[in-house]
Amino acid sequence: MINSYASLDDARVARAAARAGADVLRSMYGQRLTRIDKGAGDFATAADIETEKTILGVIRAARPDDAVLGEEGGQQGAVDAVRQWLVDPLCGTLNYAVGNMLVAVNVALRGGAAAAADPFSGEVFFTDGETAWVRHDGADELLSPTSDTQLVDVNLDPPFPSAPGFRAVDLLAHPRFVERFRPRVVSSTLALAWVAAGKRAAYVTDGGDLSGSVHFAAGIALCQAAGCIVTGIDGAPIGKAGRGLVVAADAETHGLLMSMIRS
Repeated sequence: MINSYASLDDARVARAAARAGADVLRSMYGQRLTRIDKGAGDFATAADIETEKTILGVIRAARPDDAVLGEEGGQQGAVDAVRQWLVDPLCGTLNYAVGNMLVAVNVALRGGAAAAADPFSGEVFFTDGETAWVRHDGADELLSPTSDTQLVDVNLDPPFPSAPGFRAVDLLAHPRFVERFRPRVVSSTLALAWVAAGKRAAYVTDGGDLSGSVHFAAGIALCQAAGCIVTGIDGAPIGKAGRGLVVAADAETHGLLMSMIRS
């Protein structure tokens, strides 16, 4: 029953909300979905709307006094609330709309617990703000980042706000990048969870302050709790003065990427 959510701690609320959203996405996958134009080539679908509605239902049942910032519904509750949830119901809408399964459901309590669910693998990555796990088939396993794969996900979506100083596409052609790493390009922040889980060595994206973004907050929280190195593309701590993200499984990988970006 949904009322049982009220007894859960924040990490379990985040996990339950993300899992409920993932259930919706699986149930609607493959349907012909109406697209809602958001401008600049961006759009939402009926699946985005229904998934966010379901996630908000879980959060409201568990934490009725908390504020929520949703990708589709915007701000609900006081903007300056002490507790605010950041919800991206479908990260990878374009993938989902064309039948690609590389998508994620992101739910994060600002400065606290978070969860990112993969609707199709059944994995739910989650953190209480201090430790990070992945739940699969009812079992929890600690996330253990490693750079062994040497795979680096790079977000190549325009615009390129840091150009000409930095363009992600140029990083892929850097001689030392080619020697050491193998690029992967996805359109979902599921890649951040993969860094925390050891499935990727690193993730790089341009942008502004992403620490409070509904798209990135859950992934950042997972990576920080798992012990990854998380900075902006300028090497500074993420936050209001930061730009983009460089998230790496270890200090050596992070240092290598930063030296390429700076050069």
